Parts: sequence; C-alpha cells; structure tokens
Amino acid sequence: MKMGLVGYAGTGKSTIFEWLTGEKPDPSKVQQGQTAMADVPDERLAAISAALKPKKTTYTKVAVLDTPGLTQGGDQKDNARRLGVIREANGMVVVLDGFTRTDFAVQLQKFREECLYADMEIVGNRISKLETVLKKKARPAKEIEADEAEMALMKRINATLESGKPASTLNLPPEEEKTVRSFTLLTLKPEIVFVNRGDSGFNDPLPADLLALAPNAVQAPVKLELELLAMPDEDRTAFMADYGVTEFRRGATIRAMFYGVGRNVFFTVGEDECRTWSIPAGCEAVEAAGCIHKDLSEKFVRSNVIGYADFVSCGYSEKEAKTKGMNRTEGKTYIVKDADIMHILASS
Repeated sequence: MKMGLVGYAGTGKSTIFEWLTGEKPDPSKVQQGQTAMADVPDERLAAISAALKPKKTTYTKVAVLDTPGLTQGGDQKDNARRLGVIREANGMVVVLDGFTRTDFAVQLQKFREECLYADMEIVGNRISKLETVLKKKARPAKEIEADEAEMALMKRINATLESGKPASTLNLPPEEEKTVRSFTLLTLKPEIVFVNRGDSGFNDPLPADLLALAPNAVQAPVKLELELLAMPDEDRTAFMADYGVTEFRRGATIRAMFYGVGRNVFFTVGEDECRTWSIPAGCEAVEAAGCIHKDLSEKFVRSNVIGYADFVSCGYSEKEAKTKGMNRTEGKTYIVKDADIMHILASS
C-alpha cells in the first residue's frame, strides 16, 4: 500500500516524510517523488509477541511517497502536472500549514480545487479521444457499445467535477469503477488530512470548519518531535514537559493513514514469527490467504480463525482457544475481521 504526501510548497511535507520513514529527503528526487517504507505500529501484535516470544516479529508496512509541492496562486496546469506524481498512490495525505497559518479549511478547499482541475483535464482529454473514436462506424457493435457507455460515464464524471464535487460523490458501482480505474482520478482516492503544527497549538482541538470537511483530520508538531527524538533521554524528558508534549504521534498518524484508506490486518502467530498482514477491509478468507502466498489462495481448503479478544482471553494460547471452542473453522467466503488470528490450510 502506498500513501502520497501532497500539498503546497512550504507545508513541511518533506519533514513529515523524514518523520514517518526515517529517510532523509533527497533533493534530486523532488520532481519525480521519493518513496520510503514505514512500519505500521500495532500494540496488539506487540502484546502477542511479548507473550509468545517468537524468533521474529514483523509489522506490515506502508510506502510513503513525498511529492512535489504545489505553487500557491500558480499555474493550475503546472500544479496538475505535479499532482500527476500522486496518481500511483492508493491514497493521499493532504498536508496543511499549521505553523504559520490557522485557515485550515481554506487551505483544504483550495487543494481540493486543484484536484478537481487536474481530474477535469484527464477526463476532458478522454472525452475528446472517445469523440474521435465514435466517429468510426466500421467497427464491431460490442466495441461501439462499450465506447458509448464509457462516453456516458465520462460525461457524468465531468459534469460532477465541473459542479465542484469530487468523483467519489458518484459512488460508482464496481463495473464503472473498473472502467475508470486506469485514469487514477485524484478525487476518487481516499484522503487523510494532516495539520503540520509548530511548537504550539498541537494540543488544541482542530477547528470545527476543518472537521466539517475532514472529520478524521489529525495533527502533530512534526519538526518539534524530530528535534526531541534527537536529544539524549534526560534532556528529552525536560523539553517534553516544557512544550507540553505528552506523547509522540508518529505511530498514531501512520495507523490513521493505514486504516483511513480502508485497510485491516490479520495476524499469523507461531514460534518462528508473529506477523501482521495487510488486507482490504471486508475481504474474504481466500483473498487474505493470497496475501501470504498466491498458492494458499489457489489451493485454499479452510482457515482456522480466532478473534483477537478471544485469543487474549485464552492467554494467547491457540490450544486453549481450541479447548474453549473459540478456534473456528471458516471457509473461503468468511469475511476476515480486523486483528483475526488465522491459520490457512491449503491442499498440496
């Protein structure tokens, strides 16, 4: 899974990139974007590993993509080009300036307008191409029907964008979503809003006008946290007290990014390794099996499943869970719950 950091120049995206991944920004990759990985912290896996003491503990990862900053009041076409870098990502982390400005809702609305314009450009180009193609009548009827259906869909999306609404408000059914998937429209991507605070205000509640636009918005004093983490332990404790920092928010931010794009996890546990696996929310057991290995999905027989709360109540013991009837046998179509403990059985 890949999340892209997006926003205007000067909002601190590259500092956030370093904070999330531990990688220093590379100036030579400013225009094409820079990617690095970050573990998705999970206290539940930490508790399982503390109890079972496996040889290895592996957290699922999220790829973080730092993208070129947009120019304030600049050429919309140039900003659309810069936004093109984000199209490969599964979701967007929209970074707002919280250290020199307080008009967060205004900043977010302006950024969303940039996304609308960028998508209109893509959709408009596709409509023009379809108009040319549809003039050619000497083609199979099915091909013409498919192009006409796509044209109707594209015009519907374009009208929505022109009205100032994102394409996501159309709630496209699976077949239509599949039709437009290759265009990677920005306004169809999940969005997390992040307010990059300075060394004050980070304990204040976010303003109501921002939360009305982005109910799941998060905030953190990124530069301050990086500076605190670089200090010796004894100095860090004193400075944290001075600034009112009671916790570091990096882990919570990564989890907000991960779950904010509709992901869940399931666990595999054992003496050799305890691990989290990333899956789409609402996925079936056979699809989850494929996340471990393609063969497990193709040769899936069944899965043994223990809910996380049941696993904890059984002292993190699969044997105890089985004795108490909490280790269930589920088939291919079982909808995997977040934090399920799963053991996949496949044919040889």
